[in-house]
Amino acid sequence: MTEIAHGAVVVLPGEAIVSRWWRTLDKGVLGALVLLFAVGLLLGFAASVPLAERNGLAPFHYVQRQAIFGAMAFVVMIVTSMMSPQMVRRLGVIGFFVAASALMLLPVLGTDFGKGATRWYSLGFASFQPSEFLKPVFIVMTAWLMASAAEPNGPPGKIISFAILVVVIAFLALQPDFGQAMLVVVAWSAVYFVAGAPILLLTGVVACVGAVGVVAYNNSEHFARRIDGFLSPEVDPRTQMGYAIDAIREGGFLGTGVNEGRVKWILPDAHTDFIIAVAAEEYGLLMVLFIVALFGFIAARCLMRLCVERDPFIRLAGTGMTVLLASQAFINLGVAVRLLPAKGMTLPFVSYGGSSLIAMGLLTGMLLCFTRTRPQAEIADHLLSNVYR
Repeated sequence: MTEIAHGAVVVLPGEAIVSRWWRTLDKGVLGALVLLFAVGLLLGFAASVPLAERNGLAPFHYVQRQAIFGAMAFVVMIVTSMMSPQMVRRLGVIGFFVAASALMLLPVLGTDFGKGATRWYSLGFASFQPSEFLKPVFIVMTAWLMASAAEPNGPPGKIISFAILVVVIAFLALQPDFGQAMLVVVAWSAVYFVAGAPILLLTGVVACVGAVGVVAYNNSEHFARRIDGFLSPEVDPRTQMGYAIDAIREGGFLGTGVNEGRVKWILPDAHTDFIIAVAAEEYGLLMVLFIVALFGFIAARCLMRLCVERDPFIRLAGTGMTVLLASQAFINLGVAVRLLPAKGMTLPFVSYGGSSLIAMGLLTGMLLCFTRTRPQAEIADHLLSNVYR
């Protein structure tokens, strides 16, 4: 068989899709994602049993649902990672219009499930949160527009992407869902920064976010209550934050032991927003550091691969997705230790949640696609070819 060497990759004529996918895949990132989901299932066995008992369900009802959602998420991730970047771009652009339409219809057709924020569609057997799916496809849309703007006679992609950002943030604020709005702004800023945005412009965006925050504080009781609770010098021990901090303190270095924790019987969101408190109490600081290390490894590994990518769209989209994944993890962990005000945000692949899991499967599938080794992906080969030409 003749092998055609091209750039940094050896291309085998007639090679099967699965074989080429496995050979070019970043197996380290895939392994870290599998470990994160395994940790999530382990913590689910502890955190979700009290919730099932309170709701009159089988003890492992939520763990079983998490396993089903996780299997669906991994199918989405694997299938998406096998696609070409061009196909992912088309999927992302079409998906953006679908997810944005679903987001805009939430005030009319959505429900709040008694939580004070209209973020979901009730499907009867499950719920659907469009903002979770909007994030990865919004990044693809933004990266495509900004990459197109750099081409000769290209459209004003940066201006269009900013206009889209404002519309998305406005509809997220209507729910209200300021946490997801913040994530979208952070991801868009990262893409814009890599695309060559001037620092003064990004400073202006930060100032606008601050101004919006002030307006939201003065006009949203929900938002103001969370900010006031965060700024208060004393933590009410009867709040979710108070219970979470006590649990983390109680866990110490090695934890209280498997199934010996108490916070899961008290916190209503122990299986979602405050899953790290359960991990810290029962498994200690070692488990928390292990989870942080997995997220750090995924982010660093992806950014290192993207640094040598020459395709502008792939570089921009991959960077935005990496920043979004790392930022969501940072926010969830920061809330649990009171570094940030409460946001109602899940820990990717670890917290319980169908929409969150499947959407993260889509995001990481796109990221695995963008970080696959492909012909001419290494910029060093291009530079060397110019030197010896």
